[in-house]
Amino acid sequence: MAKVAAEAAGRQAASFVLGCVAALALVLLLQRRPEELTRPRAPLQFFGSRSSSPSSGPATAIVATADGQLQTAVPVQAKATKLEPAAGATTAADDLLRRVPASPAHLQQEGEAEDAEFPGLAAVVARAATPDDRTVIITCVNHAWAAPGSLLDLFLESFRVGDGIADLLDHVLIVAMDPTAMARCRALHPHCYLYTMPGINFTSAKFFLSKEYLELVWSKLKLQRRVLQLGYNFLFTDVDILWFRNPFKHVTAYADMSISSDVFFGDPDNMDNFPNTGFFHVRPNNRTIAMTRAWHEARERYPGRNEQPVFNAIKKGLVRDLRLRVQYMDPAFMGGFCSYGKDLRRICTMHANCCVGLGNKLRDLRTLLADWRNYTAMPHWAKQHAKWTVPGACIH
Repeated sequence: MAKVAAEAAGRQAASFVLGCVAALALVLLLQRRPEELTRPRAPLQFFGSRSSSPSSGPATAIVATADGQLQTAVPVQAKATKLEPAAGATTAADDLLRRVPASPAHLQQEGEAEDAEFPGLAAVVARAATPDDRTVIITCVNHAWAAPGSLLDLFLESFRVGDGIADLLDHVLIVAMDPTAMARCRALHPHCYLYTMPGINFTSAKFFLSKEYLELVWSKLKLQRRVLQLGYNFLFTDVDILWFRNPFKHVTAYADMSISSDVFFGDPDNMDNFPNTGFFHVRPNNRTIAMTRAWHEARERYPGRNEQPVFNAIKKGLVRDLRLRVQYMDPAFMGGFCSYGKDLRRICTMHANCCVGLGNKLRDLRTLLADWRNYTAMPHWAKQHAKWTVPGACIH
């Protein structure tokens, strides 16, 4: 009995001590200042993951913020191909992100300084863009490409004979790079914009990687960035692309940038796919505005190169540093002479890439347009057997 009484007394003593501790903790808590009670705490990391492959991207962690929401933490550094900054310096991409405003109103204000280079562009884009989601289709032409019977005529004709896409022409903005091309555009199309550069003659067809050619392709990127600053989505398409079906069905809501591919390994998220910058869709946000700026500034590090190989060289750094979401389009839908789907029942666009010479492009694009007309005239049961004519002038 004495042993039982001792155990009972011990339990009572322990309960008394615990009660005193709880009461003391409550008193101390009530004495804290209100701002200390509401001060957010540092995120608590639940779990993390790291890919076993060095090239598969940065390791990430899921964390809980002060308000209880789950979010992805800033990725830790992973091995990837990048241009390393100087020791102790921030990356160029991080610096670019800090320079990009945070609100749609500021996105427009940030580009006001560029209005002098693009006078009237905002009004032209507003007229051409779709009213519901503010999307504009952009292509560029010079005198050689806009001449009668040249690339612009084939480009516009493809919309008219395509599968229910003639209405998309209402949202095509043609950027003319010289006054002669502008005059020709106005004779054919309601939405035209003249963009010239002092001292540069864009009138004639340019040899690949010539000085004038490089100025032509790089100047397009500055205009595209201005469109993003104005708050518009854009789909840029080279004028040597024929449109047959609506490609917007293959642009995902996830991607900041959806881009066509010269070499496609079957996975739209595989950053080892080879991009083709002649056809890509971009959404306006901080990441994409910073991306176009970093892309253009990278030109100095790759002298004598056009914009496509430069993008291919820096794309993994853009994805890592800017958290840019890039997806590649399947050539079965967005094809080209480099790689194209052979099923005419699926194809949306065909690009005369991997082809040198305006005459060669025109010859093979006219053949493709004839193939499409033959295909649309076939009875339904025969269409599965339709095939493209091999672009023989471009591919020998």
